[in-house]
Amino acid sequence: MNLQDRARQRLGAVRHAYRGRGLPVVQFLHVGKTGGSAVKAALRPVATAGPYRLDLHGHRFTLAQVKPGEEFFFATRDPVERFVSAFYSRRRGGAPPSRDPWSAAERQAFARYDTANALAEQIDRDADARAAMGAITHIRSHYSAWFGSPDDFIARRDDLLMIMRLDHLNDDFSKLLHKLGLEGRAELPVDHRSHRGPAGVDRSLSERALVNLRTWYRDDIEFVDLCNSIASDL
Repeated sequence: MNLQDRARQRLGAVRHAYRGRGLPVVQFLHVGKTGGSAVKAALRPVATAGPYRLDLHGHRFTLAQVKPGEEFFFATRDPVERFVSAFYSRRRGGAPPSRDPWSAAERQAFARYDTANALAEQIDRDADARAAMGAITHIRSHYSAWFGSPDDFIARRDDLLMIMRLDHLNDDFSKLLHKLGLEGRAELPVDHRSHRGPAGVDRSLSERALVNLRTWYRDDIEFVDLCNSIASDL
Protein backbone atom coordinates (compact mmCIF):
# COMPACT_ATOMS: atom_id res chain seq x y z
CA MET A 1 0.00 0.00 0.00
CA ASN A 2 1.48 3.35 -1.02
CA LEU A 3 1.38 6.63 0.92
CA GLN A 4 -1.71 7.92 -0.86
CA ASP A 5 -3.63 4.69 -0.22
CA ARG A 6 -2.69 4.77 3.47
CA ALA A 7 -3.77 8.41 3.72
CA ARG A 8 -7.12 7.60 2.11
CA GLN A 9 -7.55 4.66 4.49
CA ARG A 10 -6.85 6.85 7.53
CA LEU A 11 -9.23 9.53 6.29
CA GLY A 12 -11.90 6.90 5.70
CA ALA A 13 -11.52 5.70 9.27
CA VAL A 14 -11.80 9.25 10.58
CA ARG A 15 -14.94 9.89 8.54
CA HIS A 16 -16.53 6.69 9.84
CA ALA A 17 -15.65 7.51 13.45
CA TYR A 18 -17.09 11.00 13.37
CA ARG A 19 -20.01 10.66 10.98
CA GLY A 20 -22.36 10.06 13.89
CA ARG A 21 -21.43 13.33 15.61
CA GLY A 22 -23.61 15.27 13.21
CA LEU A 23 -20.92 17.74 12.24
CA PRO A 24 -21.85 19.84 9.19
CA VAL A 25 -19.78 18.82 6.19
CA VAL A 26 -17.52 21.08 4.14
CA GLN A 27 -16.28 19.61 0.88
CA PHE A 28 -12.90 20.30 -0.72
CA LEU A 29 -12.76 19.98 -4.52
CA HIS A 30 -9.23 19.22 -5.67
CA VAL A 31 -8.53 20.81 -9.05
CA GLY A 32 -5.27 19.33 -10.27
CA LYS A 33 -2.10 21.46 -10.04
CA THR A 34 -3.63 24.20 -7.92
CA GLY A 35 -1.94 23.43 -4.60
CA GLY A 36 -4.59 20.96 -3.48
CA SER A 37 -2.12 18.33 -2.26
CA ALA A 38 -0.57 20.86 0.11
CA VAL A 39 -3.99 21.99 1.33
CA LYS A 40 -5.09 18.42 2.01
CA ALA A 41 -1.84 17.55 3.76
CA ALA A 42 -2.35 20.53 6.08
CA LEU A 43 -6.03 19.90 6.79
CA ARG A 44 -6.09 16.11 7.03
CA PRO A 45 -4.91 15.97 10.67
CA VAL A 46 -7.61 18.47 11.73
CA ALA A 47 -10.42 17.24 9.46
CA THR A 48 -12.73 16.77 12.47
CA ALA A 49 -11.04 19.04 15.01
CA GLY A 50 -13.29 22.05 14.49
CA PRO A 51 -17.00 22.69 14.10
CA TYR A 52 -17.05 21.01 10.68
CA ARG A 53 -16.12 17.68 9.16
CA LEU A 54 -13.84 18.32 6.21
CA ASP A 55 -14.17 15.91 3.30
CA LEU A 56 -10.90 16.26 1.38
CA HIS A 57 -11.50 14.72 -2.00
CA GLY A 58 -9.35 13.56 -4.88
CA HIS A 59 -9.40 14.90 -8.41
CA ARG A 60 -12.52 13.03 -9.51
CA PHE A 61 -14.95 14.60 -7.05
CA THR A 62 -16.98 17.38 -8.66
CA LEU A 63 -19.38 20.14 -7.67
CA ALA A 64 -22.28 18.10 -9.01
CA GLN A 65 -21.57 15.59 -6.23
CA VAL A 66 -21.80 18.21 -3.47
CA LYS A 67 -25.27 18.10 -1.93
CA PRO A 68 -27.20 21.37 -2.08
CA GLY A 69 -26.72 23.17 1.21
CA GLU A 70 -23.28 21.67 1.88
CA GLU A 71 -20.47 24.20 1.71
CA PHE A 72 -17.42 23.69 -0.50
CA PHE A 73 -14.07 25.28 -1.20
CA PHE A 74 -11.28 24.90 -3.76
CA ALA A 75 -8.21 26.58 -5.19
CA THR A 76 -7.56 28.10 -8.61
CA ARG A 77 -4.47 28.87 -10.64
CA ASP A 78 -3.73 30.84 -13.77
CA PRO A 79 -4.43 28.31 -16.57
CA VAL A 80 -1.15 29.00 -18.39
CA GLU A 81 0.86 28.48 -15.21
CA ARG A 82 -1.18 25.37 -14.50
CA PHE A 83 -0.28 24.03 -17.96
CA VAL A 84 3.45 24.50 -17.36
CA SER A 85 3.26 22.89 -13.93
CA ALA A 86 1.25 19.96 -15.28
CA PHE A 87 3.65 19.39 -18.16
CA TYR A 88 6.70 19.02 -15.96
CA SER A 89 4.84 17.14 -13.24
CA ARG A 90 3.73 14.52 -15.74
CA ARG A 91 7.10 14.48 -17.50
CA ARG A 92 8.61 13.28 -14.22
CA GLY A 93 5.69 10.88 -13.69
CA GLY A 94 4.17 12.82 -10.80
CA ALA A 95 7.23 12.50 -8.56
CA PRO A 96 7.61 13.73 -5.90
CA PRO A 97 5.92 12.46 -3.78
CA SER A 98 4.30 9.66 -5.77
CA ARG A 99 4.96 8.10 -9.12
CA ASP A 100 2.20 7.62 -11.67
CA PRO A 101 3.44 5.91 -14.85
CA TRP A 102 2.75 7.47 -18.22
CA SER A 103 -0.09 6.28 -20.39
CA ALA A 104 0.83 5.17 -23.91
CA ALA A 105 -0.44 8.50 -25.26
CA GLU A 106 1.63 10.44 -22.70
CA ARG A 107 4.71 8.44 -23.67
CA GLN A 108 4.22 9.51 -27.29
CA ALA A 109 3.67 13.13 -26.25
CA PHE A 110 6.86 13.36 -24.19
CA ALA A 111 8.85 11.64 -26.94
CA ARG A 112 7.84 14.47 -29.31
CA TYR A 113 7.88 17.45 -26.96
CA ASP A 114 10.59 17.76 -24.33
CA THR A 115 9.55 21.17 -22.99
CA ALA A 116 6.27 22.88 -22.24
CA ASN A 117 7.21 25.64 -24.68
CA ALA A 118 7.86 23.17 -27.51
CA LEU A 119 4.39 21.70 -27.07
CA ALA A 120 2.58 25.02 -26.68
CA GLU A 121 4.23 26.53 -29.78
CA GLN A 122 2.78 23.78 -31.98
CA ILE A 123 -0.86 23.72 -30.83
CA ASP A 124 -2.14 25.79 -33.74
CA ARG A 125 -0.19 23.99 -36.46
CA ASP A 126 0.36 20.37 -35.40
CA ALA A 127 -2.31 17.71 -34.86
CA ASP A 128 0.17 15.75 -32.74
CA ALA A 129 0.46 18.71 -30.38
CA ARG A 130 -3.30 18.96 -30.04
CA ALA A 131 -3.43 15.22 -29.37
CA ALA A 132 -0.80 15.67 -26.67
CA MET A 133 -2.86 18.43 -25.07
CA GLY A 134 -5.72 15.96 -24.85
CA ALA A 135 -3.55 13.14 -23.55
CA ILE A 136 -1.41 14.52 -20.72
CA THR A 137 -2.97 14.31 -17.27
CA HIS A 138 -4.03 17.71 -15.85
CA ILE A 139 -3.22 19.43 -19.14
CA ARG A 140 -6.24 17.75 -20.67
CA SER A 141 -8.57 18.76 -17.81
CA HIS A 142 -10.46 22.03 -17.68
CA TYR A 143 -12.22 23.77 -14.80
CA SER A 144 -15.54 22.78 -16.34
CA ALA A 145 -14.73 19.15 -15.45
CA TRP A 146 -15.19 20.10 -11.79
CA PHE A 147 -17.71 22.94 -11.94
CA GLY A 148 -19.73 22.56 -15.13
CA SER A 149 -20.73 25.74 -16.89
CA PRO A 150 -20.36 29.20 -15.33
CA ASP A 151 -24.12 29.17 -14.77
CA ASP A 152 -23.86 25.82 -12.95
CA PHE A 153 -21.18 27.28 -10.72
CA ILE A 154 -22.98 30.55 -10.01
CA ALA A 155 -26.11 28.59 -9.09
CA ARG A 156 -24.14 27.16 -6.14
CA ARG A 157 -22.85 30.54 -4.98
CA ASP A 158 -24.64 30.32 -1.63
CA ASP A 159 -22.79 27.09 -0.80
CA LEU A 160 -19.36 28.49 -1.65
CA LEU A 161 -17.19 28.89 1.44
CA MET A 162 -13.84 29.92 -0.03
CA ILE A 163 -11.83 30.23 -3.23
CA MET A 164 -8.10 30.11 -2.66
CA ARG A 165 -5.69 31.40 -5.29
CA LEU A 166 -2.39 29.63 -5.67
CA ASP A 167 -0.44 32.87 -5.99
CA HIS A 168 -1.95 33.99 -2.65
CA LEU A 169 -2.17 30.56 -1.07
CA ASN A 170 -0.57 31.38 2.29
CA ASP A 171 -2.87 34.34 2.94
CA ASP A 172 -5.93 32.58 1.56
CA PHE A 173 -5.22 29.47 3.61
CA SER A 174 -5.12 31.61 6.76
CA LYS A 175 -8.52 33.05 5.83
CA LEU A 176 -9.82 29.54 5.25
CA LEU A 177 -8.68 28.42 8.69
CA HIS A 178 -10.56 31.36 10.20
CA LYS A 179 -13.73 30.38 8.35
CA LEU A 180 -13.34 26.78 9.51
CA GLY A 181 -12.66 27.71 13.13
CA LEU A 182 -9.18 26.22 12.91
CA GLU A 183 -6.92 29.24 13.41
CA GLY A 184 -3.43 28.21 14.44
CA ARG A 185 -4.19 24.51 14.12
CA ALA A 186 -2.80 23.83 10.64
CA GLU A 187 -0.13 25.14 8.30
CA LEU A 188 0.80 24.44 4.72
CA PRO A 189 3.67 21.99 4.21
CA VAL A 190 6.95 23.01 2.68
CA ASP A 191 8.22 19.51 1.94
CA HIS A 192 7.48 16.93 -0.75
CA ARG A 193 3.76 16.77 0.07
CA SER A 194 3.25 20.07 -1.77
CA HIS A 195 4.10 18.45 -5.13
CA ARG A 196 6.58 21.17 -5.98
CA GLY A 197 8.84 20.38 -8.88
CA PRO A 198 12.63 20.50 -8.88
CA ALA A 199 14.46 23.77 -9.35
CA GLY A 200 16.40 24.51 -12.53
CA VAL A 201 13.69 23.67 -15.07
CA ASP A 202 13.27 26.28 -17.79
CA ARG A 203 9.58 27.18 -17.60
CA SER A 204 9.73 30.15 -19.96
CA LEU A 205 7.23 30.46 -22.80
CA SER A 206 7.58 32.27 -26.10
CA GLU A 207 5.02 34.80 -27.24
CA ARG A 208 3.68 32.26 -29.75
CA ALA A 209 3.28 29.67 -27.01
CA LEU A 210 1.45 32.17 -24.80
CA VAL A 211 -0.97 33.13 -27.58
CA ASN A 212 -1.72 29.48 -28.30
CA LEU A 213 -2.28 28.63 -24.64
CA ARG A 214 -4.53 31.63 -24.04
CA THR A 215 -6.63 30.51 -26.98
CA TRP A 216 -6.69 26.85 -25.89
CA TYR A 217 -7.62 27.73 -22.31
CA ARG A 218 -9.92 30.65 -23.10
CA ASP A 219 -12.85 29.23 -21.11
CA ASP A 220 -10.59 28.40 -18.17
CA ILE A 221 -9.20 31.93 -18.12
CA GLU A 222 -12.72 33.34 -18.06
CA PHE A 223 -13.66 30.98 -15.23
CA VAL A 224 -10.64 32.00 -13.15
CA ASP A 225 -11.49 35.65 -13.76
CA LEU A 226 -15.03 34.92 -12.50
CA CYS A 227 -13.61 33.19 -9.43
CA ASN A 228 -11.32 36.13 -8.71
CA SER A 229 -14.26 38.52 -8.83
CA ILE A 230 -16.23 36.32 -6.43
CA ALA A 231 -13.31 35.63 -4.08
CA SER A 232 -13.05 39.28 -3.11
CA ASP A 233 -16.58 39.10 -1.65
CA LEU A 234 -16.11 35.91 0.38
